Amino acid sequence: MASLQAKIHNGQKYWCIVESKRINGKPRSQVIAYLGTADTMLEKLQSQDVRKKVKSASHGGVAALLEMAKKLNVVSIINKHTASLKDYRAAKPIRNDITVGLTLLLAAIGRVCEPTSKMSWHEWAKETTCSHLLRICVNDLDSQHFWDMMDCIPEKAIAEIELEILKNVIELYPVEEGTLLYDTTNFYTFIDSSNDRCDIAQRGKNKQKRGDLRQIGLALAVTRDNYIPLIHHTYQGNMSDCKVFTKMMSSIKERMIKLNMDIDSHTIVFDRGCNSKDNLKRVKNLNLHYVGALTPSHHIDLITSAEGNYIPLQAEGMDLEVYREKKEIWGEERTVLVFISQRLKDGQIRGIYQMLEKQKKRLRELQKSLANPRAKKRSEKEIENAIEGILEGQFMKGLIETSLTGSPEKGWTLTFRSCRKKIESLEDKLGFRIIMTDHHNWESSKIIKAYYGQSTVEQSFKNIKNPYHLAVTPGFHWTDHKIRVHYFTCVLGYLLSTLIWYEGRKVGFEGTLDRLLDSLNGIRLSQEVEYSGKQGKPKVVYQLEEMSSEQQSFIQALNLSKTHLKPLKIQGAYSY
Repeated sequence: MASLQAKIHNGQKYWCIVESKRINGKPRSQVIAYLGTADTMLEKLQSQDVRKKVKSASHGGVAALLEMAKKLNVVSIINKHTASLKDYRAAKPIRNDITVGLTLLLAAIGRVCEPTSKMSWHEWAKETTCSHLLRICVNDLDSQHFWDMMDCIPEKAIAEIELEILKNVIELYPVEEGTLLYDTTNFYTFIDSSNDRCDIAQRGKNKQKRGDLRQIGLALAVTRDNYIPLIHHTYQGNMSDCKVFTKMMSSIKERMIKLNMDIDSHTIVFDRGCNSKDNLKRVKNLNLHYVGALTPSHHIDLITSAEGNYIPLQAEGMDLEVYREKKEIWGEERTVLVFISQRLKDGQIRGIYQMLEKQKKRLRELQKSLANPRAKKRSEKEIENAIEGILEGQFMKGLIETSLTGSPEKGWTLTFRSCRKKIESLEDKLGFRIIMTDHHNWESSKIIKAYYGQSTVEQSFKNIKNPYHLAVTPGFHWTDHKIRVHYFTCVLGYLLSTLIWYEGRKVGFEGTLDRLLDSLNGIRLSQEVEYSGKQGKPKVVYQLEEMSSEQQSFIQALNLSKTHLKPLKIQGAYSY
């Protein structure tokens, strides 16, 4: 049986647990555990009442975006342009005393870090440090809260809010002289065809191959160096790029003037889908410099003139052969460059051979169907129409020769073969690019560099279609007003991300925006709560978890080293 026993050593009393055993028939005390002095025993007993709870949350992405928004005064700017909060509060109370500005900022941050519906927003936010940094209860921010706050933004105020934010951006991140890249895209929706409360979502040629759904268009103009979106426009999904371009050129010039940008030192770059005689005339009347593209098949005379007159040139890391001349196009003299892009040519050839294989597969299926004696009898015209439908496609005319023999009574025989000579002849006509500009004094390499900057805005669209970060979809909104506000929050999130990306590149980061956001979201904040059993508040310790060297550089570059220690004070965030 165990018992306590005291032992004296150097005048100090120590306690231990002993147990009596018989050894060789005699009772002996055997020490089971040494307990130490009485003070040591008391400390151990008291420590048993201390309970620790440790948890961690994603911190880097949320903290970086909130800090950037604070630097640009985003929340106060949005609040300044909202409808009367006093009148609005009476009908639909503001939860948590959170203002419209902070609500829309949180919606934008959610789009950047993990795109979700407004209904699922709080589920994502619970796994981040939103509550800790802002001292809010994210569970109260349900979809109804976001929808109510979106109603506070007048549609006409969106452009004014964007302009004021951009003024602050340009003060901190000056836009260098150079090019502005313009392009459009569209996003399919699941808005029902019978929904008559929404005019902006229309059927059109969808760039994601979802022509069966209604879609919404988005036009962007971004800077080449920093990817900063200087203007956005949400428009009806059935509008052509040409019509949107007409409206946007005036808006772009107006935005540049209000941002005190030098019109003469900037060049608008656009693709050939925006071309028309009226549009180029409008660009000239607005005194805007431009670099655009022409459709090669519409200007065969230029390609013919270029034959045998190419000059070797190195531009954008490519060895090119370029033909240059001044030519009157649509009533105006323009400098025109003709060259062959090997990358474009390779892609076109690859696409043609892939299409040939698909067409041959469908023709073989048709052969098999015609050879089946139980198949439905078809007329010669019906079969020819079916063949014509199979062989349609860009560049595909005449590449496969077909022969149909027989009759409806005796059956049909279909034969086909590839026309090798026509394929080889076509390959010689692929890869042509034709660029035009009003910069008659620019070197050819500079014109080509400006044109290839178009990939910047294409990369922007690729980013905002990324399902893991920044995606515009899902967007469960059914009215034109809410759709426009939703697209504004998405562009706002993209703007904040590009500025963070710029700060990352300053410290040597060379990865994509997607990788940057993944790395930031991987920075986690741990919270250790210690309950001692005594009266008073438990002890709470916050600490950043172990980070990679890349993440540590982000912490320094974005000034996040002390962000987790105390709540963020964002002007205009709360209504009290």
